[in-house]
Amino acid sequence: MAPAWDDEGPTLPDDIPDADAGGVAGAVRIVPLRRRHLRTVVQIEEANYPRPWTSTVFLSELAQRRSRRYTVATIGPLIVGFSGLMIVSEDGHITTLTVDPAWHRRGIGTVLLLDQARAAPALGVRHLTLEVRASNAPAQLLYQRFGFAPVGVRRNYYPETGEDAIVMWARDIDTADYARRLADIDALLGSGS
Repeated sequence: MAPAWDDEGPTLPDDIPDADAGGVAGAVRIVPLRRRHLRTVVQIEEANYPRPWTSTVFLSELAQRRSRRYTVATIGPLIVGFSGLMIVSEDGHITTLTVDPAWHRRGIGTVLLLDQARAAPALGVRHLTLEVRASNAPAQLLYQRFGFAPVGVRRNYYPETGEDAIVMWARDIDTADYARRLADIDALLGSGS
């Protein structure tokens, strides 16, 4: 279900906190991605990427239950984002972290990544990795808050534009130090910062 729009962006149902009040991140609920979510997830994917994943790709990913973890972020009845984690031995690869453009800059990506980072150690993951567009400075800052550091570049990784990807890793996510980092991020979300 897409939000209604006025001249200033999405119009929220009365029971959903206003973003300006700092309440959006606190209203986000993370649930497992299911087939019933795919129509909206693909719409969000298409709104964000020039070469979006199709429902067939998502179904293929969901079929790999032992090595994948996909979630959606909801606010009330709305799906506002989704994320994916692929597990290979001790490494977790964030395959996607995508927020509906109408909901950007409201902490939803942080909530999605926080959920994946907290769930990963229980799945045997000790290290997280991802690729991010070289031009996507806001996403890089988000990942740095989570302890991701750049370790390399994949040249021409995004074929539609020829843009490079920066490869980032967060090591030792199964430690007490990393758990404290996540708690600090969570506390900042709760304060609306």
